[in-house]
Amino acid sequence: MSIAIDQLGQGEDLVVLHGWGMNRHVWSTIKEPLSNTFKLWLIDIPGFGDSHDEPLPQSVDAIAEILLTHLPEHFHIMGWSMGGLIATAIAANYPHRVNKLVTVASSPYFLEQSDWPGIKPRLMKQLENDLHNDFRKTVERFLALQAMGSKDAKQQVKQLKHWLFQSPLASEQALSTGLTLLEQTDLRETLQTIKAPLLRMYGRLDGLVPISAAQATNQLATQSSCCIFNESAHAPFITEPELFVQQLTRFLNS
Repeated sequence: MSIAIDQLGQGEDLVVLHGWGMNRHVWSTIKEPLSNTFKLWLIDIPGFGDSHDEPLPQSVDAIAEILLTHLPEHFHIMGWSMGGLIATAIAANYPHRVNKLVTVASSPYFLEQSDWPGIKPRLMKQLENDLHNDFRKTVERFLALQAMGSKDAKQQVKQLKHWLFQSPLASEQALSTGLTLLEQTDLRETLQTIKAPLLRMYGRLDGLVPISAAQATNQLATQSSCCIFNESAHAPFITEPELFVQQLTRFLNS
């Protein structure tokens, strides 16, 4: 299986996974400073970016199994948004391989329920419907949702689009499967089994993973650390890159 991976820097291995619709270029703002301390593994998830020829499996466990064959023996792993679900599955299923786990603007369960904060089901359904009509425009709309609320929203959307089109756009099939993963994956019980040290990073202004979701997750992952970026929405590593690198490096080196 052909999985696109860029390796950069020297030090302990740090695997990083992007979110829905995006690719490994989304880490461009922080990859250079991180490569001064870590050996980065910048990965395109199957179905996305330069891994677009590979089908996206229909479960995070299956994605985890595929990615593991391409990764070093021991590593730290960080996942953004949907990538956080995959990173969590890897840490849960292969605890002997993962040193530390970091999730960014992610949740063990993305969909809003009566007892759980998250993305409103009607928004998810709207994205699914739009995807079949104009999937490129739907991805661009989702980029705008991610940036909404941040102080530099317009510039951030422009930057995300630039990175998005540096590699082939995901197929409608991969995007649709990814939305289903976001809608149906529930790792709330799994999260409680994680043995690796866990850092959860959030943007205070995030409309997709609200701070109330961070607070709810505190009750599940009682041994984890939680970091909130006050100026950020869904992409704190873009809005506050220096502080993000500082907090991440401190956790991984502790």
